[in-house]
Amino acid sequence: MFAVKCIPKKALKGKESSIENEIAVLRRIKHENIVALEDIYESPDHLYLIMQLVSGGELFDRIVEKGFYTEKDASTLIRQVLDAVNYLHSMGIVHRDLKPENLLYFNPQDESKIMISDFGLSKMEGSGDVMSTACGTPGYVAPEVLAQKPYSKAVDCWSIGVIAYILLCGYPPFYDENDSKLFEQILKADYEFDAPYWDDISDSAKDFISWLMEKDPAKRFTCEQALKHPWIAGDTALCKNIHESVSRQMRKNFAKSKWRQAFNATAVVRHMRRLQLGSSMAGSIDSSSPSARQNQNQRLVLSQNQGGQKQNAQSLNHGHVVQSSTSKNSPIDNNTAAPCKECIPTPITPCSLASPPTGLDLSRPHPSAVTPPMLAETK
Repeated sequence: MFAVKCIPKKALKGKESSIENEIAVLRRIKHENIVALEDIYESPDHLYLIMQLVSGGELFDRIVEKGFYTEKDASTLIRQVLDAVNYLHSMGIVHRDLKPENLLYFNPQDESKIMISDFGLSKMEGSGDVMSTACGTPGYVAPEVLAQKPYSKAVDCWSIGVIAYILLCGYPPFYDENDSKLFEQILKADYEFDAPYWDDISDSAKDFISWLMEKDPAKRFTCEQALKHPWIAGDTALCKNIHESVSRQMRKNFAKSKWRQAFNATAVVRHMRRLQLGSSMAGSIDSSSPSARQNQNQRLVLSQNQGGQKQNAQSLNHGHVVQSSTSKNSPIDNNTAAPCKECIPTPITPCSLASPPTGLDLSRPHPSAVTPPMLAETK
């Protein structure tokens, strides 16, 4: 089973370097807790990223659905995230947009592993550019990013600290309806372990979070250090059921869309100036936010083709069910099908980016005689 990320080429005009960067990052990495890029195809109008399918749902949704949830569960989740991000950092890659929405369960099973997704804002260190772009999602972004200072992979460690905080209480460490005040809180690392929500949480968990949410990136825990903390590597994480209080707060706080939005370039510039953090951010904002990309991209779930059998795919964006049939002996019933013009223009050919990118020409498809099976919409 695979997932297909379908990107209109019109949306990529002028942003070729961004998609090249994402693909270059994805092709370099292979880790059991990171969603893998399997292949790339393109048509005259679309680019298709064939991704490993993860079907277990988002992190917070699964926690809310549980009937039993403990500190130990949170510790296990964070250990997997730390292990994957430590791997990225060892490869010189900074994710820059770690948040619960990008943490997905591999499958619906109770013991499913967690997977990191969405490398649209990732960056390879040592590529010649100093990282100073204000990008990410406001509630999870590190103080040095908001302060427009050059930053490092330590920004990912801050984000993991924020996620760990939320996993243990169900609400964010920083929140204000006014973005300027929200940013002020983050810049000062102004957070607390409020009673009664933290009364049943161990001192070890609080200590762990404090090291990751350290304002000074030079003093902040690295992933390697965090993996050695007793709350992760030892047995200090408590086994008391905290599901009721955590799930109640998650339902209450994460219905707020603010915490699910990525930076809007214009808004960030306005708020930075309001906070008097600088009068110019020319060239430093990523205008292609994940939320914008999500609106532009079509996402499909594609069944792996086995021996010429029928392929099924269901759009995650607009409910289409698309399929192709090359055999009358398919175990799946042959339904009347018509082309889905919105999703699957043809022909689809292997993309020029199937090899390490040397330049992306979005004006035409890759000249190849190889064409995968036609996909069509089921009526």
